[in-house]
Formats: sequence, structure tokens, C-alpha cells
Amino acid sequence: MYNGPGPVQHAKEDRMIIDTHVHFYDPSRPQGVPYPSPDDELLYRTVLPEHYKKLAVPEGVTGVVVVEASEWVEDNQWVLDLAADDPFIVGVVGNLDPRTGEFAKNLDRFSANELFRGIRARGLDPGDFASSAVLNAAERMADKDLELDVHIGYRDYGELIGFVGRVPELRVVLNHIGQGRPIDGNEAIPRWADAMQRIAEYPNVYCKVSAVIEMAAVRPAPVDVDYYTPALDVLWDAFGEDRLVYGSNWPPVEEAGTFAAAHGVAKAYFEAKGGEVAEKFFWRNSKAAYKWLERG
Repeated sequence: MYNGPGPVQHAKEDRMIIDTHVHFYDPSRPQGVPYPSPDDELLYRTVLPEHYKKLAVPEGVTGVVVVEASEWVEDNQWVLDLAADDPFIVGVVGNLDPRTGEFAKNLDRFSANELFRGIRARGLDPGDFASSAVLNAAERMADKDLELDVHIGYRDYGELIGFVGRVPELRVVLNHIGQGRPIDGNEAIPRWADAMQRIAEYPNVYCKVSAVIEMAAVRPAPVDVDYYTPALDVLWDAFGEDRLVYGSNWPPVEEAGTFAAAHGVAKAYFEAKGGEVAEKFFWRNSKAAYKWLERG
């Protein structure tokens, strides 16, 4: 298990690999957790850096950006405290609701910690992206050089496309390939492909190639990269080599397959495009999108 400074060069891969979509939580805390549900037999367990490293370090991963899955405001601090003791965590994407009157105060509080790199707009409805509250929040985030993770599906990109055009100084990262399911090994969904092309026209938008095997039409998800290639080709054609970033979505990815299987699909596709492209995908692009910290 890797316990040293992070991120580091991994001998096996000879490159950094930053996983930009990992969740940590601990249901054994006195207050419990709001996510996942106790009824979820797979995910309702303690998942901390030491559990992740056992799976990811052998695959060459050298650091993570933690994405907060809890809507409890104080859990942002819980993750930051976790990160303070572990340099493997190079950034934190918090969970704050930009529609609330407390947003500005909370953003000021957490962004005082340089590991806090942005927020995930997980609870927003598509129409919220046209609201003055969300637009004001976006401008405040841009002023602080933070980014916004977006967690809505491609069918609802109408307002989002207008939003990213109105705040061009804000870096926006689409989560989980815009929920482009189902992937079935054949031609990608035309409406999804069109949405990716349209939103990729805005240079401030990045796409996180995460949860890919979760989009598979069958379970367990196939492990052959050819099954996913039509969908990945859409992302490549839309965003190119400079705006696609790597993420695993661990531990939810285990609902579809193993961490190694998910990582293997990404590795096979992007390494086939050459070492420079793979280096951009696995860490350089995420550095531009998140401005995570090099800790050591």
C-alpha cells in the first residue's frame, strides 16, 4: 500500500494518474451518513483512502480528487480533515447548494482551505442554471478560481449550455460522460452525441470520463474496450485531447464491475492514442480543470 507523499511517479506506469472522482464516507460515525442508504448492501460500508489505495495504487493511481457525496454542509469539513492527513488527496470538490442564502458564507469558509477546488452541483434542477442565484454563485466561484462539477443528464443540457456561455470564466466539468447510457457496443445514442458536440463548443467545459462501465447495457459490464469505443469516440471527437479527464466513480463503479476493469477500459482507449495523449488524460487535463495541489 502506498503511504508516502502524493502525487508521485509510479514505477509501473512512469506517469502520474489522478483519479478525479472518488467518494469517501464512514457510516460508523455517530451521526452516520446521508449517502448511501443502509439498504444498499454493496455501498453501505466504510470507504476511506486506505481501502481505495489497495485497489487503485496497483493500477498506477498516484492521487485523487475527492467528490463529496453528502449534502450535509459539515461533511465538507470532514473530507478536508481527511485530506489534511493524507497527501494522496490532491483536491476536494465540495457539496454546497448555490441556491441557499448561506452559500456565499460557506464558500468563503471552505475555500479558505487551498485543497477545496470547487463544488458539485448535484442537487440542481436543469432550470436552476438560468436562475440569478446560481449565476451569482458561479461568478463568485470564478472569482475564487474554483470549478463547478455538473451532475445532470444530457437530456437536460438546454439550460446548462446557456449557463456555460454566460460564465465563460468558470471552469465546468461534466460528470460521468453526461449520463450517456445505455452503452451497448453499437453506435452511440445520437441525442447524447449531439449534446456532447454542442456543449464542447465552449472552451471552459471539460468532460469527466468516469462511470463508463456503469453505462453498459448489461451486467456484469463488459471489460473489452471495443464495447465502449463508439461512445468514447464521440467524446474524443467533441472534446479532443485537452479537455477529457480521468475519473473512476469509486466505489459506485463496483455496481457494474471492478475498479481494475473500469480503469482498464480507460487505459486501453487512451494509451492507444499515444503516450502524450494518455499523460494529458490521466493527469495534465485534470490539473487544468481543477488546479489540484501537488503535495509532497
